[in-house]
Amino acid sequence: MKAPPSKSSMQRACAAALLRKGVSILHNIGLSEDEKAAISIIQMLGADVQLSSHSMKVVSEGVKPFSNQLHCKESGLCVRMFTPIAALSFDEIIVTGAGSLLSRPMSFFGDIFPQLQIDIVSNRGKLPITLKGPLTPKNIKIDGSMSSQFLTGLLMAYAVCDLAHEVHISVDDLKSKPYIDLTLAILKKFSLNVPFHHNYETFIFQPYSHNSFSETIEYTVEGDWSGASFLLVAGAIAGNASVLGLDKDSVQADKSIIKALQMAGAILDVQKNKIDVTSSKLKAFDFDATDCPDLFPPLVALAANCVGATTIKGVHRLLHKESNRALTLQQEFEKMGVQIFLEDDSMKIIGSNMLGAKINSHGDHRIAMACSVAALRAGTSTFIDSPNVVNKSYPDFFTHLQQLGATIQV
Repeated sequence: MKAPPSKSSMQRACAAALLRKGVSILHNIGLSEDEKAAISIIQMLGADVQLSSHSMKVVSEGVKPFSNQLHCKESGLCVRMFTPIAALSFDEIIVTGAGSLLSRPMSFFGDIFPQLQIDIVSNRGKLPITLKGPLTPKNIKIDGSMSSQFLTGLLMAYAVCDLAHEVHISVDDLKSKPYIDLTLAILKKFSLNVPFHHNYETFIFQPYSHNSFSETIEYTVEGDWSGASFLLVAGAIAGNASVLGLDKDSVQADKSIIKALQMAGAILDVQKNKIDVTSSKLKAFDFDATDCPDLFPPLVALAANCVGATTIKGVHRLLHKESNRALTLQQEFEKMGVQIFLEDDSMKIIGSNMLGAKINSHGDHRIAMACSVAALRAGTSTFIDSPNVVNKSYPDFFTHLQQLGATIQV
């Protein structure tokens, strides 16, 4: 089966297509809820979007808002990336969202935006946010310890500003560096101003004058290692899986699922555009997921089916997701007979014979997918509450799981 399109790549490409003055065509697009949010946002910010089967044409003259409302649905990347981009405009814009996004802390906007001459009013550090630009690039310093997504938004916004002199963005303790590599690669592909950096600690933009482009840019969204990680783990614990459309040379952080599977003893055949995985006797492993926190759910599903105690580091990255994933993983996997212990920044998973259970997805797409994959080895049926939450990132997840041989009733 083919891996779903990478929503991390797709959402960034949408932003770049908006910022680039000209015509851009995106191929292999995804239409998960997060990707639909990105498409809607660039339309609100002035892009003309024409959708066709698996592709999208974007015609843009830069950020020229059609609406003063920017709705990010439940996408954390959308709010953190597009808010600095929206601030390029002179217009007053209200940024809001839905669901768990409304409770996530957004105080970093209030810390940084006044330094960039952006007026901002927030709901005590949370959404909705009212802002008024235009953003004026300055030398700034930001905290990168919780997420790289705000830095992505700043890099995107700075990349289209006319600069008379060099400007710097300094970053303390940056996490998820591969996602910044993805951002920089997309800036380069769309011929925007790409900063160079010193060990991800200082990003330096050189003087630049932003122009319109006469040629059409074509960009193909690569396969998603985040979504495909669930399929690969399913193959490792319950049978065989062959996943197409994954670039083994990708800069996506979640490509490191291959390393985890190898450490656990799965049988892998990694080719240029295809990965075959075969189940085998799996053993416990130690893994640092600090730079790839979205891998925690499939890693827990894998560890639950390993012999021994697996340790995964990076728990602090799980607090402000669609749920507090450390606690929800612990709670739901306990129902399936798996003990999970949390200590400081580590999670210990004790492998066990899986039990069928009634699972609460907590409105979190990755919890629903992780428990579904783990259930492939359960002796009895598992019931997943609110299975449609997978539409946030991977609408075809249950269809693909059926293609692997799972019996699923919706």
